Formats: sequence, structure tokens, C-alpha cells
Amino acid sequence: MDPLAFVLVVVVIGVFIVVGAGLKIVSQFEKGLVERFGRFERIVDPGLRWIWPFIERLRRVDMREQVVDVPPQEVITKDNVVVVVDAVVYYQATDPVKLRYNVANFILAATKLAQTNLRNIVGDMDLDEALTSRDTINTQLRQVLDEATDVWGTKVVRVEIQRIDPPPDVTEAMHRQMKAERGRRAVITEAEGDKRAAILRAEGIKESKILEAQGQAQAIKEVAEADKFKLLTVAEGEGQAIERVFQAIHTGDPTPDLITIRYLEALTRIADGKATKLFLPMEMSGILSSLGAIREIFAPTEEAPKA
Repeated sequence: MDPLAFVLVVVVIGVFIVVGAGLKIVSQFEKGLVERFGRFERIVDPGLRWIWPFIERLRRVDMREQVVDVPPQEVITKDNVVVVVDAVVYYQATDPVKLRYNVANFILAATKLAQTNLRNIVGDMDLDEALTSRDTINTQLRQVLDEATDVWGTKVVRVEIQRIDPPPDVTEAMHRQMKAERGRRAVITEAEGDKRAAILRAEGIKESKILEAQGQAQAIKEVAEADKFKLLTVAEGEGQAIERVFQAIHTGDPTPDLITIRYLEALTRIADGKATKLFLPMEMSGILSSLGAIREIFAPTEEAPKA
């Protein structure tokens, strides 16, 4: 083989090797850090990138949200109760250069930092406050970690307390207290229900008595109105009868004997009436004299004899 052709082939193969060695692929969720002779040179975005082989080196930094699991640890609360606490920390890289060069092991550093601050926060709380203030603990711990990890090029997105476990004896005492509290609430609720039922029954009886009294009063009023109407009707009937008798007497010009007979019949009907009972103790002479007087009143006036 011609030496020149051999050299050309070797050069072409070398070029392909160099080009192939310098081609790098950066994923969508990554940022590329290019180092030249160990010194940071530039940041490359996702895609197919080329660097100088043997001179430059590409380091990838994951920019996705990551999770740090904080191992369980014992924490002494403000009222000297030992509880076991663990948490998880969610963080996301914001500056790949700081995350790469400002901290050697971010996971270990974030774990130790979370444990230390978790002891400080829970240690300033009583047991009851720590058990009921998880949101407060999460918020305070996130703020502390976010400020501390800012120099590492990360942002703490959120912190979640997984558990706060008191000792078994304290847990048992809390269960007994909870059971007693529930029993007390049940007794109070039952008493309130009985009280309410008694009040409702009393109000129902009261309203029933009031309605019954009103009904009786209305019935008495209606009976009185009916009796009054009946008496008025009877009185009007008797008045009309008297008026008719008067008209008949005035028109018919009856004799004293006929008037006496009709008067006696009227007295008989009045005495037998169901509405009114009349007892007129009169002497017969008085009756006849009265009838004579009535006859003179109703009799037509005779003309005086002419002289």
C-alpha cells in the first residue's frame, strides 16, 4: 500500500474517533457542565453536544425534583417526652454550577441539616402541640432548609412530617384520655338530647292546652251566640204574634166574650212553650176587667147622639 494512502486512512480514522469521542447527549431534564482541564468552562443545554475529547469533560446535573428521606430520630419535646420523628424533603436544583461545586454530597448534607433543625423545632414544643401542629413544623422546617440550601443551588419545595410517635406508655395514656373524653361527650350529648326532648314535650303540652282552651272558649262563644239568636228569634216571633193579634182585634171588632176566650187560649200556648214559661197569677175578675178595658181601647168610637 502506498504510504501516503495509509497515512490518509489513518488520519480519517483518527478524525472519526475524535469526533465520535467528542459527541455527547444531554437529556431534557439535565444540564451539562463542561470542564476543561478540570476547570468549569460553560453550561450546555439538552440535546446533542460536542466537546473536545481528552481536553474537556461533560458532567450532567439532574434538574428534576428530588426526594430526601430523613431517617427516624428521637427528639425530646419541651415537656421532656421522647418522640420518634421522621420526614421527607422535596427539593429541586436551581443552579447546576452551585449544586455541583459548592457541596460534595448534597443528599447527606440535606439529611443532616433536616435532622438538626427538626430537633430544634420539635424541641421547642410540648407533646400535644407537636402532635397537632404538623403544618407549623412543615412550614418552619421548609423555610430553614430553603435558606440554608440556597448556597447549594437548590430550592426546598416542601417538607412533610411522616410520623411523630410518642412512647408506648404515653400512647396508652392518650388512648385512655381520649376514651374518657369521648365518654364525657356522649353523656353530655345524651343529656342535651333529653333536655331538648323534655322542652319539646312541655311546649307541645302547653300548645295543646292553649288550643284546647281556645276551642272551649270558641265553643262557649258560639253556644252563647246561638242562644242569643234563638232568644231574639223567639222574641221577634212573639212580637210579630202580638202585633198580628192587635191588628186582628182592631180589624175584627170582637166581643168581650171572644176576647176572653182568645186570651185564655194564648195563655195556654205560652205556658206550654219550651222556650219560655210564664205564670201569671191573676184573679178572674181582674182578667175580665182587663179584657173590658182592652175592649174599650180597641172598640171603635161611637158618635155622640144628636140633640
